[in-house]
Amino acid sequence: MRLFLASFGRALLAQLHIRMLLLTVLPFVVSLGLWGLCLWLGLQSVIDWLQGYFVANNMFGEAGSVLAWFGMGALKTVLVPMLAMWALLPLMILTALVFVGLFTIPAVARHIGARHYPMLDKRHGGSVLGSLWTSLWCFAVFTVLWLLTIWVFLVPPLALVVHALLWGWLTYRVMAYDTLADYASAEERRAVLHLHRWPLLAIGTIAGALGAAPTLLWLGGVLSVILLPFLAAVAIWLYVLVFVFTGLWFQFYCLEALLRHRSGQPPDGPPVGETVDVTPR
Repeated sequence: MRLFLASFGRALLAQLHIRMLLLTVLPFVVSLGLWGLCLWLGLQSVIDWLQGYFVANNMFGEAGSVLAWFGMGALKTVLVPMLAMWALLPLMILTALVFVGLFTIPAVARHIGARHYPMLDKRHGGSVLGSLWTSLWCFAVFTVLWLLTIWVFLVPPLALVVHALLWGWLTYRVMAYDTLADYASAEERRAVLHLHRWPLLAIGTIAGALGAAPTLLWLGGVLSVILLPFLAAVAIWLYVLVFVFTGLWFQFYCLEALLRHRSGQPPDGPPVGETVDVTPR
């Protein structure tokens, strides 16, 4: 618990610095450009396909009855556009995660490693291809579970819990790999992830709760459909911000855990070595 809380505090202080905030710009701009183009070229096609499917299978009546039972019958008129938005949301999360992993996490790793852990040798147990593969297969599992549990959005408190857990698993698997890719060998990475799996999952779940917050932007009914471009931009930036903070938290935790693993010290307890200034410069 000591390491868990200490790494959180250090990540929070680092995130508030202008340098870390600036690291959100590139993945945000790239994600925004990509999704602006995708929405412009493909959103109407997705809506038309869903509209045809609902009409062909007489699903508007059944959906209207279910929504009326929950007291949300007015949403029937925007049901198809909202479903199209929900279908695209996991892909927005993936692009934010991948671009943060490609553009931001390496910079964060270099900064934190050089400034706070210069004593750690780099053993390069990971690679860019390994990071991309981890992101893709984890996201595939995440997407299946997301679609299977999409009904929980009808009960917002339950949705927050379920999708925080999904985010927790996704961020834990992806961020932990990226964090240790340069510094740990493959054997060391597996050992650290096994030894610290529950604290790392807890970090991912807390970050997942933060990451679920942008999802609430899509619960605005008609207003969310009208303001889709603006809400999409805000959601993407929030996803990027959450991923950068999560990357910092994992970075401080995992590098400290790796240092203790190499020195044979207990996984938790007082910090190893001298305490250093955590304010980025």
